Amino acid sequence: MSKATFDPTLYNSSDNTPFATVLERHIHRRTLIRTGSAMAALSIMASLGLSGCDSNSDKHRSSGAGSPVTLPDAEKPLTALGFQSIPGSRTDAIVVPENYKASILAPWGTPLNDRAAPWKPDGTNTAEDQANSVGMHHDGMSFYPLNGSHEDGLLCINHEYIDQDALHPNGVTRDATTRRRILADEVRKEIYAHGVTVVRIKKVEGVWQVVANDRHNRRITGATEMDISGPMAGHDLLKTPFSPDGISARGTFNNCGNGTSPWGTFLTCEENWPGYFANTAERTADQARIGLGTTGNQYGWNDLAGNESEKNDEFARFDVTPRAESALLDYRNEANGHGYIVEIDPYSPDSRPIKRTALGRFRHEACEVGKLAAGRPVAFYSGHDAQGEYVYKFVSSALWDPADAKREDRLAVGDKYLNEGTLYVARFDEDGTGVWLPLTLESLAKDGKPLSESFESLADIILNTAGAADLLGATPMDRPEWGAVDPITGSVYMTLTNNTARREANAANPRVNNKFGHIIRWDESEDHRSFTWDIFLFGAPADAEEGVNLSGLTDLNQFASPDGLMFDERGILWVQTDNGASEVTKSTNDQMLAVIPSALVDAGGNQQVISGTNQTELRRFLVGPNGSEITGLAFTGNHHTFFVNVQHPDNWPYGDDAQEQTPAGVTIRPRSATVVVEKVQGGPVGE
Repeated sequence: MSKATFDPTLYNSSDNTPFATVLERHIHRRTLIRTGSAMAALSIMASLGLSGCDSNSDKHRSSGAGSPVTLPDAEKPLTALGFQSIPGSRTDAIVVPENYKASILAPWGTPLNDRAAPWKPDGTNTAEDQANSVGMHHDGMSFYPLNGSHEDGLLCINHEYIDQDALHPNGVTRDATTRRRILADEVRKEIYAHGVTVVRIKKVEGVWQVVANDRHNRRITGATEMDISGPMAGHDLLKTPFSPDGISARGTFNNCGNGTSPWGTFLTCEENWPGYFANTAERTADQARIGLGTTGNQYGWNDLAGNESEKNDEFARFDVTPRAESALLDYRNEANGHGYIVEIDPYSPDSRPIKRTALGRFRHEACEVGKLAAGRPVAFYSGHDAQGEYVYKFVSSALWDPADAKREDRLAVGDKYLNEGTLYVARFDEDGTGVWLPLTLESLAKDGKPLSESFESLADIILNTAGAADLLGATPMDRPEWGAVDPITGSVYMTLTNNTARREANAANPRVNNKFGHIIRWDESEDHRSFTWDIFLFGAPADAEEGVNLSGLTDLNQFASPDGLMFDERGILWVQTDNGASEVTKSTNDQMLAVIPSALVDAGGNQQVISGTNQTELRRFLVGPNGSEITGLAFTGNHHTFFVNVQHPDNWPYGDDAQEQTPAGVTIRPRSATVVVEKVQGGPVGE
C-alpha cells in the first residue's frame, strides 16, 4: 500500500489481544524456559535485543511448538546470491549492482492500441486515451508467457491509485464557489486510470517492447463490468439498479498486491477501496468496521451525479447513502460489490473478471498460494492492510489436481477452487504456535456463542469479515501486507509493514511504536488448522537504539516498512519497501533486497532468522528514484529478466534509461513505470 492511500484510523475496536502483547509474552516465556524464573526479570530486557532473536534462539522451521525440523536434501536452496549489497541512494534514478542494467518499459499513459493518442507531457490526454493506455501508479504485477517463451508474454499490472495533479494539465477543475468537480471527462479519466493493465511485451533485437494493438491488450478499469461469484453472488445486499439480480459489479479500485493462480490467472486485490464510497447517513455495522467514508468519494467523483453527460449512474453510484424505498432505486449496496480478490484470465481478452467473494471482504493486500500437493486442498493467504488488522487464509474444498494447471478454461478452474472452501483468520499464541479460526456459522466466538447468533448466513459473515474475526478472537497485527511462500520449504512469510499506534508489545509484534516493520514466518500443520511461527527479519536503521535493530542490520541492508514480498522459483526472497521512517530515508530511497531463507540453517539443518551473525546474506539489490515506492515484481521463467514497478516518483523518468538521473533544474511530469532489470551480459538475475 502506498503511503498516499494509508488510512491511520484504527477501525478494530475489539479487545482481542494484539500481536505485540503475544510477542512480549512469547519472549518472556522463552526466557523463563532457558534461565529459570529466578533469572527471568534480569533476562527479559536482554531478550528484547539481538540476543533474543539470533541463530541460537528457538526460531526455526518447526512442526510443533519448539520442535525443530531438519531440512531434507530436497529442500536445499537451488542457487546462491551472486551480487554484493549496493550502497543506499538518494537520486532521481534507479540504482542496481554493477554489471546490471535497468530500462523503462511501460510507463503510465503508454498506448495499448490506436484508439489512444501518445502520452502527452502536458497532461492533456483525454479519458478515451486513458481507457486505452497503461494505467497510473503501478503496483503488483505478474508475467504470463506466450507459448512458453522467455521473451514474449503478457504483463498484468495493478494500478493502485491516482495523482490528480499529474493526471490533469493543472490538477482538478472545480467550481470557484462550491469547489465541486465540474468536468465529467476529468472524472472519467481518473476512473479509467485505476484498475489493471494487460499488455503484451516482447523482446525484439535484445530490447523489451510493448506490442501495441495486440489482441490481448486491454484495460480493466474502475468502470469495467465483472461477475460476482461465491457466497455473495445473488445476495440481496449485492442488488443495485445496475445489477438487480446481485451477480455483477462495476469496476475494481485500489488494486495493490496480487497473486498468480496455479492455473495461470491473475489475482488482483482490492485494498483501500472504502474511500471510494460514502454514506452520509448512518453507516451499517460492516461499513463502520471497514472504514467506509461519510463525507464523499475521496476524489469527488460523486460531485458529477446528475451531470447531463452521465450514463448509467456512473458517478452517482459512489454515494451509497440510502435515499429511496428500495435498494433497487438507489446505490446503498454499491460498496458491497467491492473488497474482494478479483480473478482475471490474461490469455482470454474477451472474458469477464470475476470477484471471488469466498476469500473474504476486507482491505486485501496480495493473495499468495500455498505450496501445492496433489490430492490436498489449495491454500490462499492474504493480509488486511490496516493497523491492528488480521491475517487470513482460504482453503479450497476441492483437492488439487495437477492436470488443472494445464487447462485452458482457466476461469472454470477458478470456479472449482475459489468458490467453495473455508475462510480462516489467524490467532498467534505466545508459545510460538498459532490457530486458524474458521469463519463459519458454527464457529464459537470468544463468548462461547456460535457466529450464527450474530450472522444470518455465510454471506453475512463475508460481508463483514473483519467484524466476524473480531468475535473469534483473532490477533490484531501491525498492518499485514504481502505474503510469500518458500518454494523450497513451504514456509509462509508475510510483511508487517509498521504500526506507529502500537503502545504495547507482544510475541509477534515485539516493538512498541513499530516504525520500521518486520517479516513474520510460519509453518502449517498437516490439517491446515494450526501453525508454528517466528519472526524472520526486523526492519531498522543501522544506528538504531538498543532493542530496535533486532536483526543487526548495517548501512548496506538497513530498511524500513517492508511491503512487497515475493519468492522466485529458485528460493530467493525479494523484499520491497514503502518507507516512511526518516531514520532510514535520510540514507536511502525505497529499495529491493534479497535473501535465500532456506540457505540460513544451523549445523542441524534448522532454519534460522536474520541476525547479527548472518545479516550479510540480506543484500540490497535495487534502489528507486526520489519519492518513489518500489513495488511489484515479475520475472521470466528462466529468470533472465525481472520486471519491477516504480510508483509515484518525484521527478522521473527522464528517458528510456531508468538509471539516467533527471538533470538538476529540470522538472518533468512524473510517471509510474515498469522497469526491466537484466544482467548486461545476460544470465539469471541475482545469481
